Amino acid sequence: MGYLIGLDIGTSQVKALLITVDGEIVGSASQEYPLYSPRPGWTEQEPEELWQGTVTALRKVLDKYDVDSTEVKGIGLSGQMHSSVFLDSEGNVIRPAILWNDSRTTKQCYDIETIVGKEQLLKEACNPALEGFTAPKVLWLKENEPENFEKVRWLVLVKDYIRFRLTGELKMELSDAAGTLLLNVKEQRWSDVIMNKLGLPMEILPELVGSSEIAGTITPEAADITGLAPGTPVVGGGADNACGAVGAGIVAAGRAMISLGTSGVMLAHLDVPKLPNGGTIHMFNHAVKDRFYMMGVILSAGLSFGWFRNHFGQMETAVAGSLGTDPYTLLSTEAELSPPGSKGLIFLPYLTGERTPHGDGNARGGFFGLSASHGRRDLVRAILEGVGFAFRDSLCLLQQAGWTGDSMRCIGGGAKSRLWLEILASILGLQMQTLNVDEGPGVGAALLAGVGVGAFSDPKEASEAILKVTSTIDPNEEWHGIYLDVYQVYKSLYPALKPMYDQMAKLF
Repeated sequence: MGYLIGLDIGTSQVKALLITVDGEIVGSASQEYPLYSPRPGWTEQEPEELWQGTVTALRKVLDKYDVDSTEVKGIGLSGQMHSSVFLDSEGNVIRPAILWNDSRTTKQCYDIETIVGKEQLLKEACNPALEGFTAPKVLWLKENEPENFEKVRWLVLVKDYIRFRLTGELKMELSDAAGTLLLNVKEQRWSDVIMNKLGLPMEILPELVGSSEIAGTITPEAADITGLAPGTPVVGGGADNACGAVGAGIVAAGRAMISLGTSGVMLAHLDVPKLPNGGTIHMFNHAVKDRFYMMGVILSAGLSFGWFRNHFGQMETAVAGSLGTDPYTLLSTEAELSPPGSKGLIFLPYLTGERTPHGDGNARGGFFGLSASHGRRDLVRAILEGVGFAFRDSLCLLQQAGWTGDSMRCIGGGAKSRLWLEILASILGLQMQTLNVDEGPGVGAALLAGVGVGAFSDPKEASEAILKVTSTIDPNEEWHGIYLDVYQVYKSLYPALKPMYDQMAKLF
């Protein structure tokens, strides 16, 4: 028996997923670690705590399933995108990592688009300058902590740092590098144009490595700490969304997926790079060699449903356990009693601003059309529909860029709601599909390891070995017609409210 391990270095925990070389999921183990916010809008983590969490998760999964470490044939890593780790010439961490959801770099984003130019930035990096990306964090360090910037010898991302601790090799994997804003995405090389214009030294950028390419092997020191066998191959891995796409089988033209987690992601595979529509949708290198993906992001997808549960679903939360279910199921059942369109109630899911298509941190959520005739059931359904309308914003951009598929695979906690999938299918006019596996990016990371060590020929073969479509939900044509009309109202609300969003941001 041979095994593969996928390490998912997330924002709140690391998860070690164990599968066989034939693609059968054995199980997983995880370890949480803290998140720090030293100032409002700042989010940081200590790379050493991420490393210790990884060590613990690896030991847990090996012990839990009584795995002989010599039977582990390969390891892959997935990690939170954009989060920067700054290392000195000895490979030591200089300061805490600045994370993807840190918002301190608004000024630096403006500076990047001014200095590089928006058109040049899109030509090179295929993305606009946003606070979450890595390049603004580097400029922030240079401007605000010059004594730390002077020490920087290497810039890496969190999963690349963990791989460095495992192998002793300092490299950055391509699909994650695409999220730094420092990569020429089409040509798959570091952008000397961007680096030179920003006055940043090229020397801080490590060697690039492919997702399924072997980037190093477990060192004797790492073996002693983790319980892994020395010499075990470790592949480049991938960004969390790229690995999630591999784990959902989004590895060929026409395939696309929706991830319904705290945030929402709509992602489509590309065989050839296509510039996004003015930067309103992202394009990155895929974990599939020489392929790409487009991606729209909704910042508050499951978060919107969770917000309602936390503040107005106390009863459902209290009784769910005794009924052997969860509060979301109870709330969805209630929402089924509301008709499509929620009797004219529209929810704007901008609880934490919005990424696609507006790129507006000042945008805020709200209900439009609320009347005395509306009840809880209508509010819940409007939330599910509002997230669906936000996904339609992304779908329109994908289709403008050339995507022509007729179905999407759905993963994440929200995909457990049959009603939500019916609403999504009907708003988007696409078939929704669920899968037998919903282990997230860890599956993709493990499958990439399998490709790297020769267990699979490519990510397509790897994903087909493990994935099956378990259910399909087709659009309700009557609902679809209603939703197309409501969507016209929905998409007119943001431009109408934009001046008020900005005004309120100055007040509060």
